[in-house]
Amino acid sequence: MSSTDTAAPLTKDGSADSASVEAGLDALETVQAQRTPVSAVLRQKVLPPVLGVVLVLAVWQIAYSLDLTTPDKLPSPADVWHSLTELWYEGTLFSIIWTSVWRGLSGFALSVVIGTPIGLVVARIKPVRAALGPVLSGLQSLPSVAWVPAAIIWLGITNSAMYAVILLGAVPSIANGLISGIDQVPPIYLRAGQTLGATGLRGARHILLPAALPGYLAGLKQGWAFSWRSLMAAELIAASPDLGLGLGRYLENQREFSNMSGVLLGILLILFVGVAIDLLVFSPLERRVLRSRGLLVHSR
Repeated sequence: MSSTDTAAPLTKDGSADSASVEAGLDALETVQAQRTPVSAVLRQKVLPPVLGVVLVLAVWQIAYSLDLTTPDKLPSPADVWHSLTELWYEGTLFSIIWTSVWRGLSGFALSVVIGTPIGLVVARIKPVRAALGPVLSGLQSLPSVAWVPAAIIWLGITNSAMYAVILLGAVPSIANGLISGIDQVPPIYLRAGQTLGATGLRGARHILLPAALPGYLAGLKQGWAFSWRSLMAAELIAASPDLGLGLGRYLENQREFSNMSGVLLGILLILFVGVAIDLLVFSPLERRVLRSRGLLVHSR
């Protein structure tokens, strides 16, 4: 008999063995998700961005070699690399990066703690939404750098001013993301939750937040972007020895020294941190949420 024969073995009375039938049905219903080969991952995920970086560096080097402008305005990639190695050998590279990363992450975490309940209240209480909804939308569209002078006057050139700018930039985005996610929750979910007794805070925890998670996650992702941009704006303007040396202050220092290599290095480091946080934190969370809801196709 062929090895592909799917007929279930028969018992003495001629009926199919129930255990074999159940096993066959389970095998039919189970979708075998196979791991993507490493070569495919490298080809699909790693190779395109690497080629993009190589292309940018090639165009940059060609523009430098053709003398399209003076070296003090457009240094070569090698000059920027030299500025990076200088920071490395001085032992200040990681301290500069960490100063800004810690401020950005801690400010973002505080923004989540504040923005989430604001979003819940505004989304669920109509009078509050009518009053605060336009304010949140206006605050989200306001450039974060506009808050820096006010924060300095209120709080002085301190870490508190930095965090104030981060909060004013990120909280509206997080709250609006949650509001958008709640608006997309099917009403039947809320009625089912009320029937089961999930009302008030319990309903928010077990019904609203899980159901609104995709929109909420988008708001968190945007909130981090606003946190990082707000922090860089604050560090560019506010200068004090008590604040330490972050990426924004390093960038401004290089501008004051007319060191274009250092300026480009600062820009690249800021870009690198923003992309790294997105790839290491938000992209995996987004894939996990989509996969749990059947919206992400598994590799076969």
